Amino acid sequence: MTESKYDLIIVGGGPIGLACAIEAEKKKLKYLIIEKGAIVNSIFNYPLYMTFFSTAERLEIGEIPFNCLAPKPGRQEALEYYRNIHRYFKFNINLFEKVLSVEKQNAIFKITTDKRNYEAQNVVVATGFYDIPIEMNVLGEALPKVRHYYKEAHEYAFRKVLVVGANNSSVDAALECWRKGAEVTMVIRKNEINSRVKYWVKPDIENRIAEGSIKAYFESNITEIRENEVEIETPNGKVTIENDFVLALTGYKPDLTFLEKMGIKLSDDELKIPVYNPETMETNVEGLFLAGVVCGGMQTHKWFIENSRIHANLIVDYISSN
Repeated sequence: MTESKYDLIIVGGGPIGLACAIEAEKKKLKYLIIEKGAIVNSIFNYPLYMTFFSTAERLEIGEIPFNCLAPKPGRQEALEYYRNIHRYFKFNINLFEKVLSVEKQNAIFKITTDKRNYEAQNVVVATGFYDIPIEMNVLGEALPKVRHYYKEAHEYAFRKVLVVGANNSSVDAALECWRKGAEVTMVIRKNEINSRVKYWVKPDIENRIAEGSIKAYFESNITEIRENEVEIETPNGKVTIENDFVLALTGYKPDLTFLEKMGIKLSDDELKIPVYNPETMETNVEGLFLAGVVCGGMQTHKWFIENSRIHANLIVDYISSN
């Protein structure tokens, strides 16, 4: 049974999905946001003490001020801000409802979720990229001690922890775990800490490595994970270390299969960038739009809140003009 018909259905209730809803309200479009988890679910799943690279005003949507005492807001402040955004706008949003398919039939989109069916003239996909970890594809990766998400350091206190990667999430986890008493080792594919690591954190991790507080194997890769140890391929040959936990914070990717099932074309190279018009954000499927980080394919560092808020204006202005 079809629940209702809409001018616009927005898949994803993150900051950019909410921004699209704000613009839809301004243009008097009948819209619905469908979000598989909590409001701004990706931010909810960030580490407890994560600090944004962006300043508060660059995370604002709907011209509602984001007041923050610290120079950079953290996860808790962001959750409070976006909850208040919902209190203010009273979005038409269904939380904890998962979109299973989006199919276009006779110029109308049929949206099927795990709860009901909908119809819409237009669909925006603003699903982010935090749902699917990029796996290492090594023996033992399925062991319970291997984690692709990190929440807080307490569980790892006084344990031998191996952190994979040298990006923001890896560096934050390594430093937090070390400060809570863990014996931390890092395995880093390149020969240095990633240049995109937050500028106030990068010297900290480099100094901890230089002084030997955190052991780092550069230009190295894990070859096998076992119950109580990990085998690492280094420039000086294989090394086996004792280990209790592996934090494989190797990045995440959008659900590209979901995009392809809708009919969206992806680039043929390893970046898998979706086809869309940058002036309208419309994909190769008429009436189907992309917003936010999902536009970058595997380039998940290209789009973030502050530089993709404009997508909402581009999409809704185009829909309303037609």
